[in-house]
Amino acid sequence: MIWADVYQQRLDPLAQWVPASWLWSTFLAAVPVLVLFWLLVPRRWLAPKAAAAAAICALAIAVLAFGMPALPAGMAFLYGAGFGLLPIGWTIFNAMLLYNVTVQTGQFDVVRRSVAGLSGDARIQAVLIGFAFGAFLEGAAGSGTPVAICGAIMVGLGFDPFLAAVLCLIANTSPVAYGGLGTPLIVLSGVTDLNTQTLSIMAGHQLPLLSLFVPLYMVRCMCSWRQTFEIWPVLLVGGGSFAVFQFVFATMTPYGIALFPMTDVGGGIFSLVVTAIFLRFWKPRKEWHFDRTPAEVQAAALKSAAAKAAHELAHDPHAAAAAALMQSVSSGVAVPERPLTAGRIMLAWAPFAIMSLLLLLSGLLRQEEGQRKRDKLGPLMVGPVQTSYTVAIPFLDQRVMRDASLHDADLGPQKPEKAEFEIPWLTSPGFPVFAAALLSILLLRMRPRAIFRVFRTTCIQMKIPIPTIALMLGLSYVTRYAGMDATVGVAFAYTGAMYPFFGTLLGWVGVFLTGTDAGSNALFGSLQKITATKVHQAGWMSQLNLGQAQVLICTANSTGGVMGKMIDAQSIVVATAATNQVGREADIFKAVIWHSFVLASVVGLITLLQAYVWPFTLMVPHLP
Repeated sequence: MIWADVYQQRLDPLAQWVPASWLWSTFLAAVPVLVLFWLLVPRRWLAPKAAAAAAICALAIAVLAFGMPALPAGMAFLYGAGFGLLPIGWTIFNAMLLYNVTVQTGQFDVVRRSVAGLSGDARIQAVLIGFAFGAFLEGAAGSGTPVAICGAIMVGLGFDPFLAAVLCLIANTSPVAYGGLGTPLIVLSGVTDLNTQTLSIMAGHQLPLLSLFVPLYMVRCMCSWRQTFEIWPVLLVGGGSFAVFQFVFATMTPYGIALFPMTDVGGGIFSLVVTAIFLRFWKPRKEWHFDRTPAEVQAAALKSAAAKAAHELAHDPHAAAAAALMQSVSSGVAVPERPLTAGRIMLAWAPFAIMSLLLLLSGLLRQEEGQRKRDKLGPLMVGPVQTSYTVAIPFLDQRVMRDASLHDADLGPQKPEKAEFEIPWLTSPGFPVFAAALLSILLLRMRPRAIFRVFRTTCIQMKIPIPTIALMLGLSYVTRYAGMDATVGVAFAYTGAMYPFFGTLLGWVGVFLTGTDAGSNALFGSLQKITATKVHQAGWMSQLNLGQAQVLICTANSTGGVMGKMIDAQSIVVATAATNQVGREADIFKAVIWHSFVLASVVGLITLLQAYVWPFTLMVPHLP
């Protein structure tokens, strides 16, 4: 079948054909993800090939088994692929462009040295950059920006590239629910009709526990338990300061003003500043450097940077330093470094400061834009131009109906699914990062030839990651519009009393499938509310009223989902690109999958306690 007026999703398309049909339908719905995993890990295919094969598999199952017409299925794939290119691919490209600008101009080395000046200990550097600075970037932008920027910085500090990728993926977990100025919780509120601030309070009663734990867990992945506890004061200050800030901003509404959109932005800065001040008064007894002395780490980093710079600048007649760098590399003698001054440090950090400011302003505009849409006040305008434009996807928009059992009658009559491609040219994270790169080029007075070289280098770096992201998102959108995602999700509802735990893992699966916590909330938020109602009506979670049960389970979709951020294809591809590990996606996936599952299970256990055990049940807020 090529076309139908409206495609009605079916959770169990094999009901008329085989016994125990729901089990086989669930297996069929999961096959594309299983194929993707099999090709990436055991078969070790390159990520674009594996994603393409899994997408073809998803299209075939959607059409042949679930009965989705071929044309809407194809448009669903194009819709997802387009979203992978804009805004996600656009954001990642510009994040790497900004990083390459700082490398090309030599400012990145100053950034590296300024961070190393706070502490030469690699464990502490991981907390400062991977956790604190990464949380700030997640709050301001999300979309892979923290992994891209922090991964590159850590490699510049002398971290093994593979380890840097793994650490950044682990660190970019607990802040995700408040990423992009609270976008995931805003999306969750939109699909469940639950109060956004109430959802934020519930998340604020779960995630600070993880925020306190994640820095310790991240450092433990670098070294032994003894070496980890040698810096316990820093772990307590760094993770504790962020956790306290996260709790306060997530749960407080002074004068009726919701603070949760600024949770990660302020928390990341607060943690970074408090930890930096603390390090002026406390140092570890012995610095830790991956079995190398600080001098060796610095020499290796300098030699690597010198080799790269010499290779790129050798044919540039304006690069007076090229000959000196080449001689340094061949002789193994480091070029004397200019002393760091406040002015040089400020100039080196200026590109990231500009990016942060523009991201913050863009996020505020995005929040205002979303509010205007919810209030039906029309688009936000900048002069005669809208800040975003929306294009309905032909043959797909308003042409898909979700299974009736997934609809919440309290939200009104069931409506067809929307399929509208948004072009938020001003409010997506990509534009402010691109603007920051252009302003940095002017600030650092780059020559035209150097600018061309930076753009060319960035294009080469992104030629595999961006197509991979597009294919992965195309795959996830096919599963979403065909109803395959809901079939997998409903299978979790059979767990009964254990649903608070397995519902949390459903959010984890959702982020793995969609690549974002907001996507997982859009995918499973309504299903979680419906299932929470059914589980509560069956007599489970009787310690809570119905509204509390809905708030707990729906929030767990988001807080459990954040732990899936480290294994979703988008994040892994970004990590490999940022650390020059392209082709090692399967290795990184295998390195983080168990960390991801363990941390998601911890969130699941917390949710179970809050569902059944006093006094943890007191942590679940009431709906207003």
